[in-house]
Formats: sequence, C-alpha cells, structure tokens
Amino acid sequence: MNPFLAALAVWTAITAPIVAESSPVFYKDVLPILQKHCQACHRTGEIAPMPLTNFGEVRPWAKDIREKVTLRKMPPWFANPRFGHFANNPSLTPDEIRIIQSWVEAGSPEGATTEAPAPVHWEEGWNISPDIIFSMPEPFRIPSKATIDYQYLIIPTHFSMDRWVKAVEIRPSDRRVVHHAVLYVREPGSTWLRNVPPNTMYAPSPTDTEALRLTRETTADILAIYSPGAQATVCPPGMAKKIPAGSDLVLQLHYTSLDTATRDQSDIGIAMMADDPKARILTLQMGSDSFVIPPGEPDHRVSVSGTMPRDAVLLSLFPHMHLRGSEFEFLLTPPGGTPETLLDVKPYDFFWQLDYQLETPRTLHRGDRLTWIAHFDNSANNPGNPDPAAAVRWGEQSWQEMMIGFFDIAVEPDVDKARFFAAR
Repeated sequence: MNPFLAALAVWTAITAPIVAESSPVFYKDVLPILQKHCQACHRTGEIAPMPLTNFGEVRPWAKDIREKVTLRKMPPWFANPRFGHFANNPSLTPDEIRIIQSWVEAGSPEGATTEAPAPVHWEEGWNISPDIIFSMPEPFRIPSKATIDYQYLIIPTHFSMDRWVKAVEIRPSDRRVVHHAVLYVREPGSTWLRNVPPNTMYAPSPTDTEALRLTRETTADILAIYSPGAQATVCPPGMAKKIPAGSDLVLQLHYTSLDTATRDQSDIGIAMMADDPKARILTLQMGSDSFVIPPGEPDHRVSVSGTMPRDAVLLSLFPHMHLRGSEFEFLLTPPGGTPETLLDVKPYDFFWQLDYQLETPRTLHRGDRLTWIAHFDNSANNPGNPDPAAAVRWGEQSWQEMMIGFFDIAVEPDVDKARFFAAR
C-alpha cells in the first residue's frame, strides 16, 4: 500500500471520532440554549405555539429554529443595539447562533440524554411563585366580530396592612382576545370608580373613559401591565411596589374579538416581599392624545416631553402604540446638556410589546428633560395598517392609535405618586 495512503488512512481513523464528537448535539449543546432563551414562552401553557423542552418536541422544528435565530427574529427583541444595554435582552450570542446552525447542518443529532442539563423548574401555570391569586369571578364572554369597550373590574384586597409586592403576573385564559390589561392600585379615599360594585365588570361611557383616564395618570399607581408578548412583572432585588392597607385593585381589560365567540377569565398572581424594601417602584407614563396621522403618511412623528420634578432612579422603559406604530425613541436631556438616546425601539412590533429593563439603572435628576418620540406608518406599505385612507387619531381600539411611554422609577419607600409630583 502506498505509504502516503496508509498514513492518511491512519490519520482519518484517528481524527474521525474527534470530528464527530465536535459536532453539536441536542442535549449537551442545544438544550441549554433553549432553556436560557426560549422556554419561558416555548413550553406547555405559554404563549408560544409549540413547546421546546425535549428532543422530540424540537427536532421537527430544527430548520425553522435555525432560520429564526439566524435572522434574529427569535427571541423577539427590537432595541436598536446602538443605544443602551438591557438586563432582559433574550438575544442569542453569535456563538449560540453558530451552535444551532452547526447542529442543524450536522443533521440535528440527539446526543446522550445523560448529558442533558437539569430541567428548569417552572411554577405550574405561572412564571412566578404567587403568594396570592385573584381571579375574575366569572368568564367574560367575547362575541364574534364585535367592538368591545374597555372593561373595569374592582377587586377588593381586604389587606389590613401595607403589603410590598415583588412580582405580579396577569394571565388571561384566552390570550388571543386580550389586547392589553393594566392593573391599578386604588388607594383608600380615592373617588375613582367608587360607584362601581366590586367583582362586577363595568364598561364606562365615552365621557367617563376620558375622565377616568386623566384621573389615573396622576393618582393611581400601576401594579402591572399585560400586553402581547409580555411576561411577569418582577422587581429588582430589594425593590418593590406597594399596595397600601385597605386598597382595591382595578383591572382594566381591553378585549378584541375573533371570528368566533369565546370567553376569558384572567387570573392575577402576586408574590409578596417579606421585609420592607430599600426602594419603592412607581410606574409613570407620558404620552400624547392630540395627534392626527394623515392618510397614507409613511412616517408621521409625534413627540411629548416633561421635566423630572425630583431625583429618581430609572429602571425600565415600555413603549405603547398600535398597528401603525413603527419606531419609539426615549431621550434624556440634562439641563443645558445635549439629548441622549436611552432606548430606540426600531422596528416597533404591536404583537411583541416588550418592557426594556436597563442593565444599569440610571439616576435621573430634578430638572432633567424626558422626551418620547414616536413614528407611525399609515401607508399602504404597512402590512398591518387597517386603513391607509383614514386619518388616524387617538383611540382605545387597535384600528385607532395611542402614543404612550411608560417608565419605572425607584424612589424612597415613603414616596407615592402624589408626593413625587408635589415636588414640582
């Protein structure tokens, strides 16, 4: 035998197992990536269309997964990487993307189950471990092809002492029809919805809705927000939201109907903090309701700004628009300084409304100016546009528009919204 060929045969025999072993396999290499980045949504009972917890579930979707992660369509994340760093960024690293690509190109081998990481513990039916669960008293019926006014539900807590909340999760029973839900804290003495019986769904008249909206913006704290793609609200360590003794919860629900009738019975899970926190979290909002988006306009700009009345620590940013929303930018301008972009959500996706949690909380000083800038695409080139020929104004329904930037701040435990804004 030719000495060169003999040497080559020996070399191949030696290296072949090494090459095979270097190819990624599911349980050792791919499953840890799915646990870290995907299973919060991709497991039974959650919002994703299929679970991705074991080889049998994942293998049929291998090529689709490769395409989605290569194009960075999954996990969903829309922050412009030029601005800011965020603690809840679920994006895969380049190395993780290469592992999935190589695994699929190698034929998606399973590997040994003994090399699998320990399963992630998920609380059954929840993304948090709730200490108390409030449920809608009965299912709410959503008729087919209907316009449904905002619904309000007053939920008495019967708390005899102040409670500090470290996590909240709103879980619709039918996510398809819940456009959004906002959970407010109505403190004792508030006149907001005082004539509405508890545990009864209530739909205000249009004039009531305007009055209630303006009242909420200045007095009622927001405990949690549910929107498409949202996960649980979890406070940073040592921080919490407050439910004062004797408070009620007010659940605002916006339903959108399907071609067939259905029903929803949402649950609210709350995890409490055992000790007093070092800081209290307040959810604030700033937006515009006076805009008019011209028919066919591909890039209509709407902005709003305000000045910080006192020092606080910025924790997170949450943009909200409807189907014509295309970009949302958050700017900070110190007195006499130049604007700095804190977050630029581009593109904005109505079906994935995410909360962007700062990796390093940012101190805001009294006098700092906050500016939110939203862009809307009302042209025929927007595939989600309900009607490019319509002039669009503020409205609650998804074919209308909204422009709101929510933001969480940390303040001293004894500061509430009234005291925060009184610092002006």
